[in-house]
Amino acid sequence: MAQKGYFSMKLGIVGLPNVGKSTLFNSLTKAGAESANYPFCTIDPNIGVVTVPDSRLQQLASLYNSKKILPAVIEFVDIAGLVKGASKGEGLGNQFLSNIREVDAIVHVVRCFDDINVIHVDGNVNPLRDIETINLELVFSDIEIIDRRIAKTAKGAKNDKVLAKELAILERLKAYLEEGNLAKNFETNDDEESDFIASLTLLTHKPVIFAANVLEDDLADDAVSNEHVVSVRQFASEQGSEVFVICAQIEQEIAELDDDERKMFLEDLGLSESGLEKLIKASYSLLGLISYLTAGEQETRAWTIANGTKAPAAAGKIHTDFERGFIRAEIVNYKDLIECGSLSAAKDKGLVRLEGKEYIVKDGDVILFRFNV
Repeated sequence: MAQKGYFSMKLGIVGLPNVGKSTLFNSLTKAGAESANYPFCTIDPNIGVVTVPDSRLQQLASLYNSKKILPAVIEFVDIAGLVKGASKGEGLGNQFLSNIREVDAIVHVVRCFDDINVIHVDGNVNPLRDIETINLELVFSDIEIIDRRIAKTAKGAKNDKVLAKELAILERLKAYLEEGNLAKNFETNDDEESDFIASLTLLTHKPVIFAANVLEDDLADDAVSNEHVVSVRQFASEQGSEVFVICAQIEQEIAELDDDERKMFLEDLGLSESGLEKLIKASYSLLGLISYLTAGEQETRAWTIANGTKAPAAAGKIHTDFERGFIRAEIVNYKDLIECGSLSAAKDKGLVRLEGKEYIVKDGDVILFRFNV
């Protein structure tokens, strides 16, 4: 039986030097990336894996007396602080851009606080200028990728209609990027063109979540009066991106606390959730992801899938054989199961359903897959 392994979301963290990027990475992953008040201290890409907080798992595990709990995970890749010219090798940036080509989304940390003690590479705080600086470096890096693809495709395009069509798309896209535009805003003529562009893994084609890094005083009211954050929210809205407000310094303090202390600390700050929880919500929303659950004596586990996934494909996240030999899925809503106190009680109330191949899995479904191979 071939285990397929569950979906791990991968997020790349980018930003200018000294915007709080590595501090945020440290607090999210507790990986201890070097953080100092000068550019280029992050030389190697740092990778950290964090578990997705999900209170449902503990309750399910108690119900089933599960031996272990396996939450969904997110992988973070922290890239060295980019500066103007990074795509051409300035500030060591170019060698790191390749590290985020495979991520699902980019977390762009933007400085939205004034502090004379923390140097800004451009002399003053201006988040929209900073965003443009990073975007242009990503655009230049994408153009470099497209140039190489054009050179390769052009060789066979004269005698191959498919390659000729790809070449025409590449040339159109290159011209669009050279005007300073992002690949995700490029208008395609059909799904085939869209799929081809998606296959190029361009940096400016990826969804973006802006992390507006503020001082502690701005956290309680979600920085509604911070003019820097207001400008970032407006820009993000125009781009179809998500924004969440964070104080990287506070997140680092939170990361050192246990669960009870963390809850009290957040309450003292007037907050209901940590920056990590905000980021996970923004990521799931932007990427259209949900989690279904499996539970038993051995383990209780969360599985991340795209919203709209049908039951066989969801089963395939566990084992390839589950999808290949799918018969049906036994499904109960998480809340119904907890309220009933046991699966047998939920069955007695008619809350457990048998679903077939066309069933679209919903967030919070507790599923037992039936299969035969």
